[in-house]
Amino acid sequence: MSSLAQIAAESGVSVSTASRALRGKGEMTPQTRARVLAVAQRHRYSSTGVRRGRPRTGTSRLFDLVLGTFHDPYADEVTAGAHLAAARHRFDLVLTAERETPDDDWPLRIRSRGSAGVVLGLILPTAAQIALLHDAGIPIVLMDPRAEAGESLTSVRTTDHAGGAAAAEHLLAAGAERFIVVDAAPSYRFGRARVQGFESTVRSRYPAASIHRVRADWTSPGAWRVSVPALREAAAAGPVGVFAVSDEMAIGVYRAATDVGLQIGRDVLVVGFDDVRGAKWVQPALTTVHQPIREMAGAAIDELAAIAHGADPQPRIIELATTLVVRGSTGMAGTGADGVSRESPRGRPRRETA
Repeated sequence: MSSLAQIAAESGVSVSTASRALRGKGEMTPQTRARVLAVAQRHRYSSTGVRRGRPRTGTSRLFDLVLGTFHDPYADEVTAGAHLAAARHRFDLVLTAERETPDDDWPLRIRSRGSAGVVLGLILPTAAQIALLHDAGIPIVLMDPRAEAGESLTSVRTTDHAGGAAAAEHLLAAGAERFIVVDAAPSYRFGRARVQGFESTVRSRYPAASIHRVRADWTSPGAWRVSVPALREAAAAGPVGVFAVSDEMAIGVYRAATDVGLQIGRDVLVVGFDDVRGAKWVQPALTTVHQPIREMAGAAIDELAAIAHGADPQPRIIELATTLVVRGSTGMAGTGADGVSRESPRGRPRRETA
Protein backbone atom coordinates (compact mmCIF):
# COMPACT_ATOMS: atom_id res chain seq x y z
CA MET A 1 0.00 0.00 0.00
CA SER A 2 1.31 3.47 -0.84
CA SER A 3 2.40 5.77 1.97
CA LEU A 4 1.68 9.45 2.40
CA ALA A 5 5.34 10.14 1.59
CA GLN A 6 5.00 8.31 -1.72
CA ILE A 7 1.84 10.25 -2.56
CA ALA A 8 3.64 13.50 -1.76
CA ALA A 9 6.71 12.59 -3.82
CA GLU A 10 4.71 11.61 -6.89
CA SER A 11 2.61 14.77 -6.58
CA GLY A 12 5.70 16.96 -6.27
CA VAL A 13 4.70 18.44 -2.90
CA SER A 14 5.79 18.11 0.70
CA VAL A 15 4.29 15.50 3.02
CA SER A 16 2.53 18.20 5.03
CA THR A 17 1.04 19.73 1.87
CA ALA A 18 -0.18 16.31 0.70
CA SER A 19 -1.74 15.71 4.11
CA ARG A 20 -3.54 19.05 4.06
CA ALA A 21 -4.76 18.43 0.52
CA LEU A 22 -6.21 15.05 1.45
CA ARG A 23 -7.91 16.48 4.53
CA GLY A 24 -9.28 19.50 2.64
CA LYS A 25 -7.34 21.86 4.86
CA GLY A 26 -4.85 24.67 4.31
CA GLU A 27 -4.21 27.18 1.56
CA MET A 28 -3.05 25.88 -1.80
CA THR A 29 -3.98 26.26 -5.43
CA PRO A 30 -6.87 24.16 -6.77
CA GLN A 31 -4.43 22.63 -9.26
CA THR A 32 -2.16 21.38 -6.47
CA ARG A 33 -5.04 19.96 -4.48
CA ALA A 34 -6.47 18.25 -7.57
CA ARG A 35 -3.06 16.76 -8.44
CA VAL A 36 -2.61 15.26 -4.96
CA LEU A 37 -6.12 13.85 -4.98
CA ALA A 38 -5.61 12.31 -8.41
CA VAL A 39 -2.43 10.57 -7.30
CA ALA A 40 -4.03 9.34 -4.07
CA GLN A 41 -7.04 8.04 -5.96
CA ARG A 42 -4.85 6.23 -8.50
CA HIS A 43 -3.00 4.45 -5.70
CA ARG A 44 -6.19 3.86 -3.70
CA TYR A 45 -4.41 5.56 -0.81
CA SER A 46 -6.01 4.82 2.54
CA SER A 47 -5.22 6.22 5.97
CA THR A 48 -7.46 6.26 9.04
CA GLY A 49 -9.33 9.53 9.18
CA VAL A 50 -7.97 10.63 5.81
CA ARG A 51 -9.50 8.47 3.08
CA ARG A 52 -13.01 8.73 4.43
CA GLY A 53 -12.74 12.37 5.34
CA ARG A 54 -15.33 12.00 8.10
CA PRO A 55 -15.21 13.98 11.35
CA ARG A 56 -13.93 11.78 14.18
CA THR A 57 -17.32 12.09 15.89
CA GLY A 58 -19.08 10.59 12.87
CA THR A 59 -21.13 11.88 9.95
CA SER A 60 -22.31 15.49 10.07
CA ARG A 61 -26.06 16.06 10.07
CA LEU A 62 -26.00 17.90 6.81
CA PHE A 63 -26.64 17.29 3.14
CA ASP A 64 -24.99 19.05 0.23
CA LEU A 65 -26.92 20.38 -2.76
CA VAL A 66 -24.62 20.89 -5.74
CA LEU A 67 -25.78 23.03 -8.68
CA GLY A 68 -24.01 24.85 -11.49
CA THR A 69 -25.88 28.04 -10.63
CA PHE A 70 -28.11 29.32 -7.85
CA HIS A 71 -29.41 32.37 -9.70
CA ASP A 72 -32.34 31.23 -11.82
CA PRO A 73 -35.97 30.17 -11.22
CA TYR A 74 -35.19 26.47 -11.60
CA ALA A 75 -32.44 26.63 -8.97
CA ASP A 76 -34.75 28.57 -6.64
CA GLU A 77 -37.32 25.77 -6.79
CA VAL A 78 -34.70 23.05 -6.29
CA THR A 79 -33.21 24.86 -3.30
CA ALA A 80 -36.60 25.44 -1.70
CA GLY A 81 -37.65 21.79 -2.09
CA ALA A 82 -34.34 20.43 -0.81
CA HIS A 83 -34.28 22.80 2.17
CA LEU A 84 -37.80 21.88 3.27
CA ALA A 85 -37.07 18.17 3.04
CA ALA A 86 -33.74 18.46 4.86
CA ALA A 87 -35.37 20.43 7.68
CA ARG A 88 -38.13 17.81 7.94
CA HIS A 89 -35.45 15.17 8.51
CA ARG A 90 -33.58 17.50 10.91
CA PHE A 91 -30.57 17.91 8.65
CA ASP A 92 -28.94 21.16 7.55
CA LEU A 93 -28.51 21.92 3.84
CA VAL A 94 -25.27 23.26 2.37
CA LEU A 95 -25.36 24.92 -1.05
CA THR A 96 -22.30 23.99 -3.09
CA ALA A 97 -21.51 25.54 -6.47
CA GLU A 98 -20.06 23.43 -9.25
CA ARG A 99 -17.63 25.12 -11.61
CA GLU A 100 -17.10 23.70 -15.08
CA THR A 101 -13.31 23.65 -14.71
CA PRO A 102 -10.97 20.64 -14.42
CA ASP A 103 -9.63 21.85 -11.06
CA ASP A 104 -13.01 22.21 -9.36
CA ASP A 105 -12.65 20.61 -5.93
CA TRP A 106 -16.29 20.43 -4.79
CA PRO A 107 -16.08 16.68 -3.98
CA LEU A 108 -13.14 17.38 -1.69
CA ARG A 109 -14.95 20.21 0.06
CA ILE A 110 -17.94 17.93 0.63
CA ARG A 111 -15.75 15.11 1.91
CA SER A 112 -13.86 17.38 4.28
CA ARG A 113 -17.03 18.42 6.10
CA GLY A 114 -18.31 14.85 6.39
CA SER A 115 -21.58 15.36 4.59
CA ALA A 116 -24.24 12.69 5.06
CA GLY A 117 -25.11 12.76 1.35
CA VAL A 118 -25.06 14.78 -1.85
CA VAL A 119 -27.76 15.80 -4.32
CA LEU A 120 -26.36 16.74 -7.73
CA GLY A 121 -28.79 18.88 -9.74
CA LEU A 122 -28.41 18.77 -13.54
CA ILE A 123 -24.92 17.34 -13.06
CA LEU A 124 -23.41 14.02 -14.04
CA PRO A 125 -20.24 13.49 -11.97
CA THR A 126 -17.06 12.05 -13.40
CA ALA A 127 -15.85 8.60 -12.44
CA ALA A 128 -13.12 10.18 -10.30
CA GLN A 129 -15.62 12.36 -8.44
CA ILE A 130 -17.90 9.38 -7.80
CA ALA A 131 -14.97 7.33 -6.52
CA LEU A 132 -13.81 10.13 -4.22
CA LEU A 133 -17.22 10.42 -2.55
CA HIS A 134 -17.77 6.66 -2.55
CA ASP A 135 -14.47 6.12 -0.77
CA ALA A 136 -15.62 8.62 1.87
CA GLY A 137 -18.86 6.68 2.32
CA ILE A 138 -20.93 9.63 1.08
CA PRO A 139 -24.00 8.60 -0.97
CA ILE A 140 -24.95 10.49 -4.15
CA VAL A 141 -28.40 11.08 -5.62
CA LEU A 142 -28.74 12.68 -9.04
CA MET A 143 -31.58 15.09 -9.75
CA ASP A 144 -32.49 15.42 -13.43
CA PRO A 145 -29.09 14.30 -14.74
CA ARG A 146 -28.11 15.59 -18.16
CA ALA A 147 -27.12 12.10 -19.31
CA GLU A 148 -27.81 8.56 -18.23
CA ALA A 149 -25.69 7.49 -15.25
CA GLY A 150 -25.92 3.77 -15.86
CA GLU A 151 -26.89 1.60 -12.91
CA SER A 152 -24.43 2.98 -10.37
CA LEU A 153 -26.38 5.93 -8.96
CA THR A 154 -29.94 6.70 -7.90
CA SER A 155 -31.56 9.46 -9.94
CA VAL A 156 -34.76 11.48 -9.57
CA ARG A 157 -36.43 12.75 -12.72
CA THR A 158 -39.80 13.48 -14.33
CA THR A 159 -41.79 11.91 -17.16
CA ASP A 160 -40.21 14.04 -19.88
CA HIS A 161 -41.38 11.86 -22.77
CA ALA A 162 -44.96 11.83 -21.48
CA GLY A 163 -44.81 15.59 -20.97
CA GLY A 164 -43.83 16.12 -24.59
CA ALA A 165 -46.64 13.82 -25.67
CA ALA A 166 -49.17 15.79 -23.59
CA ALA A 167 -48.00 19.01 -25.25
CA ALA A 168 -48.57 17.46 -28.67
CA GLU A 169 -52.03 16.19 -27.78
CA HIS A 170 -53.00 19.65 -26.55
CA LEU A 171 -51.76 21.51 -29.63
CA LEU A 172 -53.51 19.04 -31.90
CA ALA A 173 -56.74 19.55 -29.95
CA ALA A 174 -56.26 23.31 -30.28
CA GLY A 175 -56.39 23.00 -34.07
CA ALA A 176 -52.74 23.19 -35.05
CA GLU A 177 -51.71 21.33 -38.20
CA ARG A 178 -48.22 22.77 -38.63
CA PHE A 179 -45.67 22.63 -35.85
CA ILE A 180 -42.36 24.14 -34.85
CA VAL A 181 -40.26 22.37 -32.23
CA VAL A 182 -37.73 24.61 -30.49
CA ASP A 183 -35.08 22.11 -29.44
CA ALA A 184 -31.97 22.90 -27.42
CA ALA A 185 -28.23 22.38 -27.66
CA PRO A 186 -26.43 20.82 -25.92
CA SER A 187 -28.87 17.97 -26.42
CA TYR A 188 -29.38 16.73 -22.88
CA ARG A 189 -31.21 13.54 -21.91
CA PHE A 190 -34.39 15.30 -20.80
CA GLY A 191 -34.51 17.59 -23.85
CA ARG A 192 -34.28 14.62 -26.20
CA ALA A 193 -37.04 12.80 -24.35
CA ARG A 194 -39.36 15.82 -24.53
CA VAL A 195 -38.84 16.23 -28.28
CA GLN A 196 -39.26 12.51 -28.93
CA GLY A 197 -42.50 12.42 -26.95
CA PHE A 198 -43.85 15.41 -28.85
CA GLU A 199 -42.87 14.38 -32.36
CA SER A 200 -43.86 10.72 -32.02
CA THR A 201 -47.31 11.72 -30.76
CA VAL A 202 -47.90 14.19 -33.58
CA ARG A 203 -46.79 11.60 -36.16
CA SER A 204 -49.07 8.92 -34.74
CA ARG A 205 -52.14 11.16 -34.31
CA TYR A 206 -51.84 13.26 -37.45
CA PRO A 207 -49.39 11.83 -40.02
CA ALA A 208 -49.96 14.69 -42.47
CA ALA A 209 -48.71 17.29 -40.01
CA SER A 210 -45.68 19.40 -40.87
CA ILE A 211 -43.01 19.49 -38.14
CA HIS A 212 -40.10 21.91 -38.45
CA ARG A 213 -37.43 21.56 -35.79
CA VAL A 214 -35.04 24.39 -34.93
CA ARG A 215 -32.29 24.35 -32.34
CA ALA A 216 -30.73 26.96 -30.09
CA ASP A 217 -28.93 27.17 -26.77
CA TRP A 218 -31.00 26.91 -23.60
CA THR A 219 -31.79 30.64 -23.53
CA SER A 220 -34.59 33.00 -24.50
CA PRO A 221 -32.41 35.07 -26.89
CA GLY A 222 -31.23 31.92 -28.62
CA ALA A 223 -34.79 30.68 -29.10
CA TRP A 224 -35.83 34.11 -30.39
CA ARG A 225 -33.10 34.12 -33.05
CA VAL A 226 -34.04 30.72 -34.51
CA SER A 227 -37.80 31.25 -34.16
CA VAL A 228 -38.05 34.46 -36.21
CA PRO A 229 -37.26 32.82 -39.59
CA ALA A 230 -39.19 29.68 -38.67
CA LEU A 231 -42.35 31.63 -37.79
CA ARG A 232 -42.01 33.88 -40.83
CA GLU A 233 -41.85 30.82 -43.07
CA ALA A 234 -44.74 29.09 -41.29
CA ALA A 235 -47.08 32.12 -41.27
CA ALA A 236 -50.15 31.06 -43.29
CA ALA A 237 -53.79 30.14 -42.77
CA GLY A 238 -54.48 28.45 -39.46
CA PRO A 239 -52.53 28.48 -36.19
CA VAL A 240 -48.95 27.25 -35.88
CA GLY A 241 -48.26 25.05 -32.87
CA VAL A 242 -44.91 25.67 -31.18
CA PHE A 243 -43.40 23.38 -28.56
CA ALA A 244 -40.32 24.69 -26.71
CA VAL A 245 -38.33 22.33 -24.50
CA SER A 246 -38.14 24.91 -21.70
CA ASP A 247 -40.19 27.88 -20.51
CA GLU A 248 -37.26 30.24 -21.01
CA MET A 249 -37.04 29.23 -24.65
CA ALA A 250 -40.80 29.60 -25.00
CA ILE A 251 -40.49 33.24 -23.94
CA GLY A 252 -38.06 33.71 -26.82
CA VAL A 253 -40.82 32.48 -29.13
CA TYR A 254 -43.09 35.24 -27.77
CA ARG A 255 -40.62 37.90 -28.84
CA ALA A 256 -40.15 36.26 -32.25
CA ALA A 257 -43.91 36.19 -32.84
CA THR A 258 -44.14 39.91 -32.07
CA ASP A 259 -41.30 40.66 -34.48
CA VAL A 260 -43.04 38.70 -37.25
CA GLY A 261 -46.41 40.34 -36.53
CA LEU A 262 -48.17 37.24 -35.20
CA GLN A 263 -50.33 37.01 -32.09
CA ILE A 264 -49.66 34.44 -29.37
CA GLY A 265 -52.80 32.43 -28.61
CA ARG A 266 -54.34 33.08 -32.02
CA ASP A 267 -51.73 32.77 -34.81
CA VAL A 268 -49.08 31.03 -32.74
CA LEU A 269 -50.01 28.49 -30.04
CA VAL A 270 -47.10 28.01 -27.63
CA VAL A 271 -46.40 25.28 -25.07
CA GLY A 272 -43.32 25.37 -22.85
CA PHE A 273 -41.84 22.95 -20.34
CA ASP A 274 -40.98 23.39 -16.62
CA ASP A 275 -43.68 25.75 -15.26
CA VAL A 276 -41.11 27.85 -13.44
CA ARG A 277 -41.89 31.12 -11.72
CA GLY A 278 -42.99 33.69 -14.25
CA ALA A 279 -44.66 31.34 -16.72
CA LYS A 280 -48.10 32.52 -15.61
CA TRP A 281 -47.14 36.20 -15.52
CA VAL A 282 -46.23 36.69 -19.19
CA GLN A 283 -48.98 37.93 -21.51
CA PRO A 284 -50.72 35.80 -22.47
CA ALA A 285 -49.89 33.36 -19.68
CA LEU A 286 -47.84 30.40 -20.91
CA THR A 287 -49.34 26.96 -21.37
CA THR A 288 -46.63 24.61 -20.15
CA VAL A 289 -45.78 21.14 -18.92
CA HIS A 290 -45.36 21.36 -15.17
CA GLN A 291 -42.57 19.29 -13.72
CA PRO A 292 -42.63 19.02 -9.91
CA ILE A 293 -39.21 20.56 -9.32
CA ARG A 294 -39.62 21.07 -5.56
CA GLU A 295 -40.96 17.56 -5.17
CA MET A 296 -38.03 16.11 -7.13
CA ALA A 297 -35.56 17.88 -4.85
CA GLY A 298 -37.50 16.68 -1.82
CA ALA A 299 -37.52 13.10 -3.08
CA ALA A 300 -33.74 13.22 -3.56
CA ILE A 301 -33.25 14.41 0.03
CA ASP A 302 -35.70 11.76 1.27
CA GLU A 303 -33.57 9.11 -0.40
CA LEU A 304 -30.43 10.38 1.32
CA ALA A 305 -32.21 10.57 4.68
CA ALA A 306 -33.33 6.93 4.33
CA ILE A 307 -29.74 5.87 3.64
CA ALA A 308 -28.51 7.92 6.60
CA HIS A 309 -30.95 5.99 8.79
CA GLY A 310 -29.72 2.61 7.60
CA ALA A 311 -31.62 1.87 4.37
CA ASP A 312 -29.85 -0.20 1.72
CA PRO A 313 -28.57 2.28 -0.89
CA GLN A 314 -29.64 0.31 -3.95
CA PRO A 315 -29.39 2.46 -7.14
CA ARG A 316 -32.76 3.09 -8.79
CA ILE A 317 -34.69 5.61 -10.90
CA ILE A 318 -37.36 7.64 -9.10
CA GLU A 319 -39.74 9.19 -11.64
CA LEU A 320 -42.34 11.84 -10.82
CA ALA A 321 -45.25 12.65 -13.14
CA THR A 322 -45.53 15.82 -15.22
CA THR A 323 -48.83 17.69 -15.69
CA LEU A 324 -50.01 19.89 -18.54
CA VAL A 325 -51.05 23.35 -17.29
CA VAL A 326 -53.24 25.15 -19.83
CA ARG A 327 -53.15 28.95 -20.05
CA GLY A 328 -53.71 31.65 -22.63
CA SER A 329 -50.79 31.00 -24.98
CA THR A 330 -52.71 28.19 -26.68
CA GLY A 331 -56.05 30.03 -26.79
CA MET A 332 -57.74 27.42 -24.59
CA ALA A 333 -59.34 29.18 -21.62
CA GLY A 334 -60.30 27.31 -18.47
CA THR A 335 -58.66 24.36 -16.77
CA GLY A 336 -59.80 21.50 -14.63
CA ALA A 337 -58.35 20.53 -11.28
CA ASP A 338 -55.55 18.60 -12.96
CA GLY A 339 -54.54 21.57 -15.08
CA VAL A 340 -55.86 20.10 -18.35
CA SER A 341 -58.34 22.13 -20.37
CA ARG A 342 -61.96 21.01 -20.33
CA GLU A 343 -63.00 23.49 -23.03
CA SER A 344 -63.92 22.53 -26.57
CA PRO A 345 -60.98 22.68 -29.00
CA ARG A 346 -60.58 25.92 -30.90
CA GLY A 347 -59.34 26.37 -34.45
CA ARG A 348 -60.49 25.02 -37.76
CA PRO A 349 -61.50 21.37 -38.16
CA ARG A 350 -58.64 19.10 -39.04
CA ARG A 351 -58.63 17.21 -42.29
CA GLU A 352 -59.06 13.50 -41.86
CA THR A 353 -56.17 11.36 -43.01
CA ALA A 354 -56.29 7.86 -44.29
